[in-house]
Amino acid sequence: MLYDPTEHRIRSFVTRAGRLSTAQARAFDEHGPKFLIEYKKEPLDLARAFGRDAPVVLEIGFGMGNTTAHIAKLMPEKDFLGVEVHTPGVGSLLKQIGEQDIANLRLVQHDVFEVLNHMILDGALHGVHVFFPDPWHKARHNKRRLIQPAFVKLLCQKIAPGGYLHLATDWEDYAVQMLEVLSAEPELVNTAEGYAPQPEYRPLTKFENRGIKLGHGVWDLVFTRK
Repeated sequence: MLYDPTEHRIRSFVTRAGRLSTAQARAFDEHGPKFLIEYKKEPLDLARAFGRDAPVVLEIGFGMGNTTAHIAKLMPEKDFLGVEVHTPGVGSLLKQIGEQDIANLRLVQHDVFEVLNHMILDGALHGVHVFFPDPWHKARHNKRRLIQPAFVKLLCQKIAPGGYLHLATDWEDYAVQMLEVLSAEPELVNTAEGYAPQPEYRPLTKFENRGIKLGHGVWDLVFTRK
């Protein structure tokens, strides 16, 4: 069901039933109790959740979690909160957390709108990553795209002044929309003239490498919060 009447908005994702591998299911059992945070309609104490007081970066829709795990290992001085709705992806990242001994990651399996509205305090985030969100490439489905003015305004409320928002997409028309939406938000400042060079911390995915070899483009946008 794409329209959520309780939130009066159109969902940007479709919940798909996915089959867990044996290893992913084991990861839920072994690592879920420590690294998986239950969604609740109450503010999340980030310092308590991570066991320390450090800058927190939110990653929205981390897929199978390879990029998230890579960045978290690369930046042990920061904490990373990943939000994803699909169970196999959560299981995959829990598995990587266990295999790679990643201590600065916590996960929430829930709709990010509700997580932001109910669990994240204003100004609590150092940064937000949204990498390759569903492009909803058919024109009649564009309204379901995640990056819309109201959502960006909500992100700005949660990002502390001086923090950042990093988006990436491999759909050019979505990149154009992202740039228009972010540029129109008065609380954000572009770090580049248009699209940004790919930051060194964001690795190339297998899918992305394949697309580049075929001549497909990838667009990064990095804006800072005033």
